[in-house]
Parts: sequence; C-alpha cells; structure tokens
Amino acid sequence: MSPLRFSRRRIHGQAFRRRVGPGIAVAAALAMALRIGPPLGGARAEPAGAASVALVVSVDVSQSVDDSRFVLQMEGIAEALEDPGVIAAMTGHPGGTLFAMVTWADRAGLPLGWRRIATRADAFAAAAQVRATPRQSGEFTCLGQMFRTVTATVLPAMPVPAERIVVDVSGDGIDNCTDPEDLEAERTALLATGATINGLPILVPGENDVVGAGAYRAPGYGLRATPLPQERTDLVQWYRAHVVAGPGAFLLKAAGYGDFARALRRKFVIEVSGLAPGRRDE
Repeated sequence: MSPLRFSRRRIHGQAFRRRVGPGIAVAAALAMALRIGPPLGGARAEPAGAASVALVVSVDVSQSVDDSRFVLQMEGIAEALEDPGVIAAMTGHPGGTLFAMVTWADRAGLPLGWRRIATRADAFAAAAQVRATPRQSGEFTCLGQMFRTVTATVLPAMPVPAERIVVDVSGDGIDNCTDPEDLEAERTALLATGATINGLPILVPGENDVVGAGAYRAPGYGLRATPLPQERTDLVQWYRAHVVAGPGAFLLKAAGYGDFARALRRKFVIEVSGLAPGRRDE
C-alpha cells in the first residue's frame, strides 16, 4: 500500500489538512503549475506567457444598426483580422495579441471571449467566429453599461497579462440611457484598470450630423441636461469628450458604414503597433 501524506490547503481564509495519495498530489501540482481551468467567455485555453496587447473591440448594435449595418460591421472586423498588415501587427510582438469582441445596446454581451492571435491561422479562425456572430437584440445605446461590463467582467477574464490594454469603441450615436455623472464614473473606472479607450464614430449623413438636442432617449432619461459641452454638437465632438481617453488615446472616424472596414483596418494597425496616429487618421 502506498504511504499517505498530508497536503495543506486554504479555503475562505481557513487552513486545513487532508490526506491525499501521491498520484493525486502530482496531478494537483501539475494543474496548479499550468493554471488549467475552463475557458472564460467562450475563449479557448491559452498557453502561459504575457501578451503585448489586449484588444477589446466594442461594437454598437442598438436600434439604429439594422441587419445590413450589422453585417457590414461583422464583415469589416473579419476583413480587418484577415488583412496582412493587421496580421503582421498582431503577430509581430512577443506573445502576440489577445483579442475579444463585445457587442452592446441595452446591455453588453461577449460573443467572442479572449483568444490569443499569434499566427495567421489564429487571425483567420477569429475572423470566422466574428462572421458567425448572431445579431444581439437591443434598442438603446447604453455606452456606460458597456464600460461597466468591460471593467467588471471582460478584463478580469484575461487569460494572461498584457503590456497594454486597448478598448476600441465604435458606434453611430451618443449614450441615451445613462446619467451624465454615471457615464463619466464608468469611464473613469475603466481607465483605472490601465486601459486606453479609442473611438471610431460612424458618421451617417442626415442621421447623426447633430446629436444632443432632441436625441432619442430611453424612458426616464433626459430629465436633466444632455451630457454635452453644448446643447447641440456632432458625434465626433461627443466621442472626443465622452469616449476617448487614456494613454495614447485617439479617434478615427468612418465615413458611413461602407467605410467601416477601411477605418477599422487602419485603427487596428495603429492600436496594436502602438504607433501615433497621423493627422489624416483623425
């Protein structure tokens, strides 16, 4: 009979001892060393080792985004992931790039949990999953709620550390369901994680040339002043004031949904490479 030995564990701050056989002890030690566990948010298990960049792509899917616009967004993200320049940027750093995608309207979802993109095959696999993402229902543009979800759920689920964290926010409207103070508090909490928040406003002539006064809002919202430096402004100004923030943060606009793929490819390269955007990029 194999001799029994004692191992010490601590649960909820209380130390206790139990007897384990040598085989169980070895398996437990290996599991601890390799950090074996179920994938989080649909992400596959990742090898040990920090990544250079963790990139969260956060996409507005509220009521203003109809089915054709949703497809353009998903296809634009997939095409960006398959672009040779983007792949070179994502795989050109030690540890590659961690990638996750959030979709948000009334609430925020995580259709693509964390995965490491370290090879061309990784990038193409992520692109295929983006294309297969189902449409999320939702009416309002709850940006503050998305900030809160990324802070509380998405970033804590990162499988390995990253040298930089970038949250890439795209959309065609302003927040219409969060009080001004709460929106700023949620953004501040996200910035406190060390993340940089970049913006990609999608400009649609005749729809969002002016935002603020008379904007579509959730019931009960808007009883106080619109969270804008002036009563009427444009979407680019609003994104600069209420979205973009953090070290090296920048804004790059898309001239409509047809321009989304082009803008996002350029934005990915800048974000992952840590380059400074040129004046023509803003």
